[in-house]
Amino acid sequence: MKALVYQNNTLALDCHFPAPAPKPGEVLIRVLMSGICNTDLEIMNGYKDFSGVPGHEFAGIVEQARETNFIGKRVAGEINCPCNRCPTCLSGEPTHCPHRSALGILGRNGAMAEYCSLPRENLVTLPDRIATREAVFIEPLAAALEITQRLHIPPASSVMVIGDGKLGLLIAQTLRLTGCRLLVVGRHREKLEILRAMHIPVCLAGDLDPSSCQADTVVECTGHGGGFDLARRCVRPGGRLVLKSTFHRVPSVDLTSLVVDEIQVSGSRCGPFAPAVRLLEQGLVKVLPLIDREFALDHGVAAFRYAGEKGRLKVLINHQDIQNAEIG
Repeated sequence: MKALVYQNNTLALDCHFPAPAPKPGEVLIRVLMSGICNTDLEIMNGYKDFSGVPGHEFAGIVEQARETNFIGKRVAGEINCPCNRCPTCLSGEPTHCPHRSALGILGRNGAMAEYCSLPRENLVTLPDRIATREAVFIEPLAAALEITQRLHIPPASSVMVIGDGKLGLLIAQTLRLTGCRLLVVGRHREKLEILRAMHIPVCLAGDLDPSSCQADTVVECTGHGGGFDLARRCVRPGGRLVLKSTFHRVPSVDLTSLVVDEIQVSGSRCGPFAPAVRLLEQGLVKVLPLIDREFALDHGVAAFRYAGEKGRLKVLINHQDIQNAEIG
């Protein structure tokens, strides 16, 4: 099959890569479309020492499955593949299984190929009302929802999102649904305008004075170390700092200030797929304005190069036989 393969610090298109052979309980999926996220870009910088086919945001069609009535269904998939036997799994935290693999990130080839495979229980069927381009956003939207899955955000509380990238724009839309007093801070006026059009308050980072504008909860999702420093300065004493960025290089952290101000720090990673599907189906989260450009799989290396440029939003890879096309 055709696949984008990252190996020896190089990403290349391999037209003869072995197609996946699903293990018992797994399903073979023909990938329709995949998306490039910041974690994929960090993998190109050495994150997790991954080697193989990247990609974990996707929508596809089931080609092989034990349940014959599942064949032909359009699906998206949870990326973590746990062992389901260890104490962590049995305690109800399978995404933290120490023996897990993760699609296109850890020990498992990903979705930037003609085919991928995942356990049956990882897959969700896509309603007809969700377009394939929208379905690619289910995984990052689920990650955005993990914040409210683990933390209670009272309607009267103040919340600040630091970062106007792909994930930040999704997080802002999900947090708005809590009724909180929300402010999104970013460095790109054109990205913030996407949220302003949805009547979500925004502010350019250069216009923000952290000393006079502090929040009960601050979510950091900039994808770079400087964002952590700004997020920390925006949390009130006794407040909460939620970290969503993944870094290959570790940012410097002033741990003493966290102790003195009694800041609660919470990491947040993958989230629930079912509510993400419902939000898209009901039109409560808008993802099409977040699409920057679309490339054919044959042009996947160029897609990564484009996605790595400053200021880019979501770049999609269309796995069907089309030429790369701008999204209007």
